[in-house]
Amino acid sequence: MDRRKTYLIGLDTETANGIVEENNKLDLSQSLVYDIGWQVTDKKGNVFVKRSYLVAEIFLDKSLMDSAYYAEKVPRYWEDVKKGTREIKRFLNIQKQFFIDSREYNVKAVFAHNAAFDLRALNNTIRLLTGSNKRYFFPKNLEIWDTLKMSRDIFGQKKSYSKFCIENGFMTKHRPPQNRYTAEILYRFITKDPLFEESHTGLEDVEIETIILVECFKAHKKMRKLLFE
Repeated sequence: MDRRKTYLIGLDTETANGIVEENNKLDLSQSLVYDIGWQVTDKKGNVFVKRSYLVAEIFLDKSLMDSAYYAEKVPRYWEDVKKGTREIKRFLNIQKQFFIDSREYNVKAVFAHNAAFDLRALNNTIRLLTGSNKRYFFPKNLEIWDTLKMSRDIFGQKKSYSKFCIENGFMTKHRPPQNRYTAEILYRFITKDPLFEESHTGLEDVEIETIILVECFKAHKKMRKLLFE
């Protein structure tokens, strides 16, 4: 570890337990994590550690997985397990490894795209599986950065990004329409590939979110820290 560097952890989750309400909207407030990926990186995007886990208590529960976003990817997950590119672990063991990586690299912050979602899902999961004996997944000393908020602040100032969204139809349904800032669309803009499709698996999504973070830092080297509130 180079003590001159600032180390960060990029994290992404995939979840189950979405509840369809009467108006056909999906309530994700009780989401539970079945796939979690993270990587230790620096502000330049250099990667030092990669982790990819399936949460045993959720992933192996068929009734829960039937409600999962992208449940059709389950066969792919099993192939990855067979190849050794993902591990199935109990949730508290996953948290333990997260703590180890955080301490080893003296990590200052965790970043995620739409961090509120991942934070809530991780806390939901640990509270359910421990009977609320544990209530928070992250160590208290870690800052949480939201690359969605960062991207709105940075890319929202770029005329080229607005032009890209308008030309490709990447706009909201608001009146008037507004630019969308999903990780998939931001990565399409950065790579100039409007056909790129996000994997929607934990570690793979972290890899593109890391590139988004790096682009934010490049665009505004003295950017204030935009924390999730």
